[in-house]
Amino acid sequence: MADHSSPDSHDEKTGARLPDYSSPDYHHEKTTARSQPEMADPTGRRQSVALNIVENPLRRFSPEKTVADARLFAESHDMSEHADLFGRAALVARNPDSFDNMTELEGPEREALAYERDHKWHGSKMLWYSISLCAIGAATQGWDQTGSNGANLSFPAEFGLADPVTQEVYPGRPEWIVGVVNAIIFLTAGLIGAFIVDPLNHYFGRRGEIFITACILTATPIGSGFAQSWQGLFAARFVMGIGIGAKNATVPIYSAEMAPARIRGALVMFWQLWVVAGIFLGFCANVIVKDTGDISWRLQLGSAFIPSFVLGIGIFFCPESPRWLMKHGQYAKGFRSMVRLRSHPIIAARDFYYSNVIYAEELKLARGAGYFARLWDCFAVPRIRRANYGASTVMIAQQMCGINIISFYSSSIFQRVGYTAEQALYASLGYGAIQVVFTIPTLFLIDTKGRRTLTLITFPFMCIFLLAAGLSLLKTTGSRGEQIGPVVLFVYLFTIAYSLGEGPVAFQYSAEVFPTIQREQGMAWAVCINNTFAGILSLTFPRMQSDDVMTPTGAFGFYAGLNLAAWFMVFCFVRETKQLTLEELDQVFSVPTRKFIGHELTVWLPWFIKRYILRKNIAKPPQIIEKEDKVKELIDE
Repeated sequence: MADHSSPDSHDEKTGARLPDYSSPDYHHEKTTARSQPEMADPTGRRQSVALNIVENPLRRFSPEKTVADARLFAESHDMSEHADLFGRAALVARNPDSFDNMTELEGPEREALAYERDHKWHGSKMLWYSISLCAIGAATQGWDQTGSNGANLSFPAEFGLADPVTQEVYPGRPEWIVGVVNAIIFLTAGLIGAFIVDPLNHYFGRRGEIFITACILTATPIGSGFAQSWQGLFAARFVMGIGIGAKNATVPIYSAEMAPARIRGALVMFWQLWVVAGIFLGFCANVIVKDTGDISWRLQLGSAFIPSFVLGIGIFFCPESPRWLMKHGQYAKGFRSMVRLRSHPIIAARDFYYSNVIYAEELKLARGAGYFARLWDCFAVPRIRRANYGASTVMIAQQMCGINIISFYSSSIFQRVGYTAEQALYASLGYGAIQVVFTIPTLFLIDTKGRRTLTLITFPFMCIFLLAAGLSLLKTTGSRGEQIGPVVLFVYLFTIAYSLGEGPVAFQYSAEVFPTIQREQGMAWAVCINNTFAGILSLTFPRMQSDDVMTPTGAFGFYAGLNLAAWFMVFCFVRETKQLTLEELDQVFSVPTRKFIGHELTVWLPWFIKRYILRKNIAKPPQIIEKEDKVKELIDE
C-alpha cells in the first residue's frame, strides 16, 4: 500500500495544493483512463463492464487523508473558518452516493444533499437568475439573424442593389454585396471576436467581458438602423460581429462553470433555447413593423439591441465564475461565489473542492501559460486535441446541416416559391415558433439520452427532410397551395429534427469539453469554426441558389448531402459527456481516437444493426467509457 504521508507540492503561480503524483496510487497517467474491471453474467462468464472508467481521484486516498488535505486547502487559502466544512465536503466528493452513511455530516447537511439527489432541478435563486440572464444574451444572435432575414426583403432596393418593384436582387455583384453584408457579422465573429476572448476574460473576468460585449451589441444594431449606404451597414455589422464572437465564446463557458453536473446540459442548453427564442422574437418584430413603409428594414435591424441591453444591466447582479476565480488564485472569493450558486454550503464546498483537486492535476499538464502556448495545447496535447475534435465537429456540423440557410434567408426563399413579402414573413414566424417549441423537449433529453445520441438520431432525418424540401421546389404546376405547401412542410420538419439534436448540442458540448486552463482558447477556436462557416454560408447562398449556378433545388440537395457527412463526423469524433463533471471529462477524452473509433465501428455499430435493424434480442456490449460509481453498481449486482 502506498505511503500517502509524503509532503504535497504547490503550484507556484496560484498556490494550488497538488497531491503527491509520484506515489504508486498516482502512477496512472492523466492521459490514460483506468482499464476495466469485470463482472459475472448469469452464465458464469466474466464480462467487461466498461473498457475505460472515469475515476474519482479522491478515491486514491484514505478518508482520513482526504479530510486532512481538504482542511489544509481551506486553511492555506484564507478560509480557515470553513476548514471543518471542507473536510466534510471532501468526504462527500470522495463518495457522493454514500452521504447517508457519513456520521461526520450534520443533519441539515445530510438533508440538503438528499434533497439535491431527489430533486434534479433544485438550485439556488442566484443560479437560476444567472443562467437565465446568460440565456437572454443568446437571444441577441438569434434576433439579429432574423432582423437581417426580414431586412433582406427591402434594404437591397434601398441601396440600389435590387429592383424597386419586384425586390429581386440584381444578378452578379449585387448578389455578392447582399451576401457579404449578411455574412460579415459571422466572419468577424469567428476570425476576430473569438480570439480576443482570452485577453478580455483575463483582465475583466467573465462578467466584465460579458458587459463589454453587451455594450457593443446594444450600440451596433442601432447603428445598423441609421445606415445611409450599404457600406455604412457593412461597417456597423463588422463591429457587431466582433461583439457576437466574443460573447458567444464566453457566455456558454460562464454558464457551464456555474451549473451542477447533473443538469449542466439542460442549464447551458438555455443558450440554444434563447437563440431560437431570439429568432422567434426577431420574426415577431419583423411582422410588427412590416407596415411602417421604407423604414421597416431599419426597425427590423435596430430592434436587436433589446436583449443585449437587458444583459448589460443584469450582469452586474451575477457572481463571478467560481472556476475563473480559482484559476486566478482568488480561492476565498471563488468559494463565496460558489455558495451563492448552490442551495447549501456543503454542496458549494463539495463542488468547489472537487474542482480544485482536478484543476491541480490540469496544472501538471499545462505546457505554457501564454496565450499562444495554451492555444497550441488545443492541437498538441492528446486529451485536449480529442476534445477539440469533438467541439469542432459539432460546430461545423451546425453549419453543414443547412439550418442557417433557413435562418438567414427563409423570407427570401418563401417569397421565391410564391408567397408575398407579408406571407413570407408569417411563414418565417412559423419557422421561428417551431424552433422554440421543439427545443424545449431537449432540455429533458440532453442529460438523459445524451449529446451524441441525439445528434446521431436526428442527422439522417435532417438529410431526408431538406432533400425533400429541395425537390418540392421543382413542382411548378397545380394550385399555389400545392406548390408552396410541401416546401413549407418539409422545411418545418427539418427544423423540428434540428431542434431535437444538433441545434441544442453544439454550443453546449463545446463549452464543457475543454480543461479549465485551455477553456477560453478551446471555446474561441470552436466559435471561430462555427461563425466562419456561418459567414461562408451566408456569403455564398444568394449566389449558390441562382438559376445559372446551382438553383434552389441544387443548393438544398448540396446541404442535404452535407448532413450525411456530418453524421459520420459525429460518429467518429463526438464522445458522450452527459452527467459528468467538467473535471471528469478529462478522463473521457483520455481514450485514444483510434481506439474510440475502433470500438464504435467494430462493437457498437454491429450491435446496433443487429438489435434495432435485424431485431435480434442480444445483450448490449460494454461501454468504452463509464463512470466509476456506475461500474461499482454493476459489479455489486
